[in-house]
Amino acid sequence: MSFEEETSQTSSSSSSPPPSSSSSPPSASHFIGRKEDIVKTGRVTKLVNGCRDVLVLYHQGQLHAMDMRCYHSGGALQYGDIEEFNGRACIVCPWHKYKITLAEGEGLYQAVDDPTARPLRTHWRSKGVKQRIHKVTEVNGDVYVTLNNSSEAIESDVYQTEKYRAVLLPAEPKPKPKK
Repeated sequence: MSFEEETSQTSSSSSSPPPSSSSSPPSASHFIGRKEDIVKTGRVTKLVNGCRDVLVLYHQGQLHAMDMRCYHSGGALQYGDIEEFNGRACIVCPWHKYKITLAEGEGLYQAVDDPTARPLRTHWRSKGVKQRIHKVTEVNGDVYVTLNNSSEAIESDVYQTEKYRAVLLPAEPKPKPKK
């Protein structure tokens, strides 16, 4: 089975495991907030370790953490809708509608088998991991994030630099609040 065939199949086993729960947080973790507060608001953003903007969100009984800015063009994912594509929960970037899986950080797109055939037949495919995902741990109602410090470059890393924060972020238009 090819990579594209494998990623285009509906997968019920691709959901992430629930956040781990123990008596003490991992040594390299960072306190995000109380679980009850995150559940109530649905999502929270935090600058972690002075260097990484992280979005923590609660969806269908699970906590997820990822880089806050979309890998494509830096859109603020905390304003994105959560939708399901091919059986996978995704956050949809509010700027350009890029779909990012909550569990793996994969970018999804709709591919067309034969553009000349009518009606068009499309399938959801993976672009691979584009958004850095971080580990969430819950300890006695407190939520912690352990940053994914993999040395492998991931596209969302571009928006985690001082240059981005100092030069590009202040010039960004402010989003209008949802009603």
